[in-house]
Amino acid sequence: MRIKVNINVKVGRLVKYFVISDFFLLAGWGLIDPVFSVFIIQRIAGGTLMVVGIAAAIYWILRSVLQIPIANFIDRTPGERDDFMALVGGLLLVGISAMAMVWVRQVWELYLIHAIHAIAFALYYASWPAIFSRHLDKDSISLDWSLDSAVGGVGAGITGFLGGMIAATLGYNAVFVSAGLLAFIAAFILMAVPDLVLPRPTIKTITVAEKESEKKPGEAVA
Repeated sequence: MRIKVNINVKVGRLVKYFVISDFFLLAGWGLIDPVFSVFIIQRIAGGTLMVVGIAAAIYWILRSVLQIPIANFIDRTPGERDDFMALVGGLLLVGISAMAMVWVRQVWELYLIHAIHAIAFALYYASWPAIFSRHLDKDSISLDWSLDSAVGGVGAGITGFLGGMIAATLGYNAVFVSAGLLAFIAAFILMAVPDLVLPRPTIKTITVAEKESEKKPGEAVA
């Protein structure tokens, strides 16, 4: 029995750039995930497994709580400018929070950075799906979502392996700086193509007929 599989991965420009941006973001945090717990225990004064759990709780709870009002604001605000600003701002804040880990030595500093990290991803996850879902290719909606998931997973998988290797050879600081740079790259990719989201201003041409309809009584058309 022969099974023929035909896979067409042609996608629109916005989907392509959003997938590439997501790849860099998830690849960056793929570097951190495998070594983060060990970093806390080895490098932070008073760092324990309990501290690891509290830091994770701060991130997940704060991100979840903030994501809903941010998404509600985005939905209620006309246009996509607010979505785009929240998205790019979230990505830049992700990069800043990653690099800030270089200077963390105390537990309270770790918690503070994790709170900033939560705000950053709340902005990102409230705005990214909003824009992405509005610009999906009509005939390949499942493919668009699956492509993003697959590409992001591959990126996180590759850098997950590299993260441990970089930490072992170059140290934790190299991991955090690399993750921050990848998040900045993700932001700059979208900042380079704002026309995919934000409509360009148009110049309205006023015809003679429109002038005629708008002129005051007794006023001649120029």
